[in-house]
Amino acid sequence: MTPSVPHNTQQRDTDRVYWRPICQTDPARSPEALPLAGGWCWFDRVERIRRAPADHPDPYEDLPDIVPIEQVPTDVLDRLTAARGPVGGLDLRLPRIMGILNLTPDSFSDGGQFDRPEAALAQARHLAADSDMLDLGGESTRPGAAEVAQAEEIARTAPVIRALRADGIATPISIDTRKATVAAAVLDAGADLVNDVSGFDFDPAMADLVAARAAPVCIMHAQGLPETMQHDPRYGDVLLDVYDALETRLQRAEAAGIDRRRILLDPGIGFGKTQAHNLALLRRIGLFHGLGCGLLLGVSRKRFIGRLGAGAEADLPADARDPGSVALALAAWGQGVQVMRVHDAASHAQALRLWRAVCDPRGAVD
Repeated sequence: MTPSVPHNTQQRDTDRVYWRPICQTDPARSPEALPLAGGWCWFDRVERIRRAPADHPDPYEDLPDIVPIEQVPTDVLDRLTAARGPVGGLDLRLPRIMGILNLTPDSFSDGGQFDRPEAALAQARHLAADSDMLDLGGESTRPGAAEVAQAEEIARTAPVIRALRADGIATPISIDTRKATVAAAVLDAGADLVNDVSGFDFDPAMADLVAARAAPVCIMHAQGLPETMQHDPRYGDVLLDVYDALETRLQRAEAAGIDRRRILLDPGIGFGKTQAHNLALLRRIGLFHGLGCGLLLGVSRKRFIGRLGAGAEADLPADARDPGSVALALAAWGQGVQVMRVHDAASHAQALRLWRAVCDPRGAVD
């Protein structure tokens, strides 16, 4: 396996322009507005972003540079407006929920709760009631987690997926793995999508495997390996550095023969990022629509939610972070993010139904 390498951006291309749509769901839509990614949001203005010079490290210190869509290049508008999906059985014209099923003894939120077959199957059935896709993982990638042997990862995941399919559960299934051998075994067992948190950095064979199987894939951004990724992560400009890194990984995937239409992108909240980095990405998450793929976001129960949501308290335990997780999901759906990866699918599904009734005219009469 090839470990991922931190990519602290030292050189600043201050000439390149990045375009972030100002996402709206307001019912008073302007006549000149364009649809965002063929979904529920619209935009009629764009934030124009450039890297700050080295002697001016805060690119957002000044007032934002907001321009009308008439000033945006045609190829950029084409990427921003083109409909996404379907990917892995998900129609991305609507907000979607990916329910997390950790088949591990050591995941940060629910490690050990569902690592027995009967408990895993019961939880999968429970999640499937409110999820558009299930995301199964046999290796924890929490900060500090050690690598799991491939055979063990397969033994934790493949039998559960076969049992779900035998039980008649047709919900699309994602396999959360960094390893091509694991992905192959679990695709054979009935999985639909590969979710690689390393973005093809960990296992060089993964891109070729995904291409050969014509499998849908989620490419995530991470800086470093789980064992060390939270040891002082640094960026020049986290928003633009992550954008550039995902753009490079997307190009690498296409060069391997993976169709862009089968790709989801994930900026990797909490994977080699501080609380400040996470918030900077979430505030301007709409920028990533410019890459022309559906977006997946995983923030559920992460540590910064416990810290910010605790108020005067020091922190909240993982299982008390669901209200904060829902709040961030609603904010992300409001910026057009298509798929939210969550632990508590029922709470998110309820919140989404109410949010759509208010913010998406198509959701008021479901």
